[in-house]
Amino acid sequence: MIGALEQRAVMAAGTVASACGLKLRLNEAVVLQTASNVLVHLRPAPVVARVMTGTVALHNDPRTWLEREISVLEFLAPSGVALSPSRLIAPGPHCRDGLWMTFVEWIADVKPGSEVPPAAHLDDARALGRLLKDLHDELRRFAGELGGLHELHDDIERLIGQLRPADAQEGDTIESLRERLEMLRTIVFDSRLPTQALHGDVSLRNLLGTPDRRLWNDFEDTFRGPVHWDVASYVGSLRMQGASERTVRAMLEGYGWNDEQELAPFLAAQDVYDEIWRMYDRQRRRLRRPAP
Repeated sequence: MIGALEQRAVMAAGTVASACGLKLRLNEAVVLQTASNVLVHLRPAPVVARVMTGTVALHNDPRTWLEREISVLEFLAPSGVALSPSRLIAPGPHCRDGLWMTFVEWIADVKPGSEVPPAAHLDDARALGRLLKDLHDELRRFAGELGGLHELHDDIERLIGQLRPADAQEGDTIESLRERLEMLRTIVFDSRLPTQALHGDVSLRNLLGTPDRRLWNDFEDTFRGPVHWDVASYVGSLRMQGASERTVRAMLEGYGWNDEQELAPFLAAQDVYDEIWRMYDRQRRRLRRPAP
């Protein structure tokens, strides 16, 4: 059983794909994931539609963000470090029924969300670090147009502006989040550290595993900034999955990162961002919940 939003996403993706000449049977489409976005495998074609549902609220211009995502994926395709855009139809972005989407390749036997390696297998954690370093080495050569930290800050502020407090306590929480974000403006969002193209949302859930390789996925938030942002995001993801500090240090060693303290303000910024997103997502889900 899938909900109304998922059904709408499937219909929109199928309509666009058919108009682009893809042969498919919509009744065979499978919803692979429904969270911030809806992922639809348009069987029998090896194509996955990634339909923006929740994260569209982050961006004032979804088309621009998705164009950036596709341009980065096209650039990375020869390296094999990331999921490739679809070669069967135009990868997008497309918009149908108010839903923005892109199309990427479908890979058999893919496992989303790598598990955290146990402390007894620190070589696995180091391998995770090398995977991010390999991605950054490739992205360093990307010269296309991307947004920066100032644009990211504006997106987070826009998201705060969409929060609607249910009571006085939640109102105080929203104001506290706004103040914490502003306190980090100078050291993070006005940072003068060297910048390059980044993934933007590095986490274990965005690292797909197959029997013979691992692939980076979901470049919707790609932007140009200090590598500190991606490395801090990785650290935060590991910790959320229960990784030990020994495992985190091994990952940083694999990346070649020496000073964990340099990441502190970026970890703090991402904590604020995550709290804001979670509150927004809770409110979004409340509004979607059918009345009793």
